[in-house]
Amino acid sequence: MPNLVAVIMAAGKGTRMKSKLPKVMHSLAGKPLIEHVLDAVTQVGIKRPLVIVGHGREIIEDSIFGRAEMVVQTEQLGTGHAVMQALPYLEDAQTVLVLSGDQPLLSSETLHALINLHQAQGVSATVLTSYMEQPFGYGRVIKNGDDLVRIVEEKDATPDERQIREINTGTYCFKGSALKDALTKITPQNAQGEYYLTEVFDVFLNLGEKMLTYCTMDSHEALGVNSRGQLAEAEAIFRERILEHWMNEGVTLVDPSSTFIDADVELARDVTILPFTRLMGKTRIEEDAVIGPQTSLENCTVGCGSEVIYTVAKDAAIGERCHIGPFTYLRPGTRLESDVKVGDFVEIKNSLIETGAKVPHLSYIGDTHVGKSANIGAGTITCNYDGVNKYPTKIGDYAFIGSNTNLVAPLEVGDYAVTGAGSTITKNVPAEALAVERSQQVIKAHWHKRKDEIGG
Repeated sequence: MPNLVAVIMAAGKGTRMKSKLPKVMHSLAGKPLIEHVLDAVTQVGIKRPLVIVGHGREIIEDSIFGRAEMVVQTEQLGTGHAVMQALPYLEDAQTVLVLSGDQPLLSSETLHALINLHQAQGVSATVLTSYMEQPFGYGRVIKNGDDLVRIVEEKDATPDERQIREINTGTYCFKGSALKDALTKITPQNAQGEYYLTEVFDVFLNLGEKMLTYCTMDSHEALGVNSRGQLAEAEAIFRERILEHWMNEGVTLVDPSSTFIDADVELARDVTILPFTRLMGKTRIEEDAVIGPQTSLENCTVGCGSEVIYTVAKDAAIGERCHIGPFTYLRPGTRLESDVKVGDFVEIKNSLIETGAKVPHLSYIGDTHVGKSANIGAGTITCNYDGVNKYPTKIGDYAFIGSNTNLVAPLEVGDYAVTGAGSTITKNVPAEALAVERSQQVIKAHWHKRKDEIGG
């Protein structure tokens, strides 16, 4: 939106979190609180919001670099002081949206409605409010008809005012010129010399300026995260929203209560998620895939019709119609093409497994290129690390690797080549060749009897 600036306050330490992390950097549904707020702001058309940073600003800046412009509040002297730091950036702003970086449940739809009401009425300020059954601790909204009169904090409210259930969420829309003028008129409100942003409403009232409220019907949007308990509460609410969204989009969640899906995950229609499954990061699952039970995928892609059960995978790509698991571990850099089978107790790292290949069980495949329809026998290990450097292995199309084979990299096994079970292969194997490397079998007759005689 033109001439609309968002100011997100994220300078607080969050002492009740009892953490070395800034409060807004605690994770909810797979990403920091501040990023959820940025998502909502971006969706209303604000290209580059201002984020007021203070405590732990380097951590915040690293996380949201490129998404916002940082404004440093060197001393934390209250919410009014925080917005004062943004004044040099508000010269051309006709509308200023002020919100907190610790309110991850705010929706873009609510922000749209707040902004539209504010701009349509041309008032100096519009406050986002909500009704709460138990409003203890929140500032109460005092109104005369539709007009906002003032905001009274819990500790300053009279018994009658404490009965009011409409509360201040801490999200505001201001006329830019009115806000800049009012900020010059507020004064410190305590011995610490702190400036409270809510004091600007008293300034507007004294000047006879018109102020309005917009009430969101979802009281959860007002929830600020100030403790670990509130973080857990917000997490539960947000994840319930995610689950409801995907079920409405045609995804089957067999047991939503044991299913955990991060905010940036994407699911196609007719995906089925079985119990005790967690999908994290930027994971994407295509149509007709079945994921779970007891599967954890982070930043993975899964193709149409694939089945992934009892599996842990991170930064891996799984093609169409693959069968993965149970008890499979796919590490970063793993790429499986279509119709690949990876079975029980198999670990794959930084490897390409081409179409139709099979790694059925009890194998480690690292830094390896496995060709089309190759078959990797049980207990196969690619010995890719010599203690100093890592080396690649290449296994050709239709190759057959016998059980308990050690492939000592760097190494190439040609197309249609075969290795004998129990071999340690240290030299390249030509196409269509058989490679066997074993000690000669020795049989000593009557060995058991001889041991008895020696022992006796």
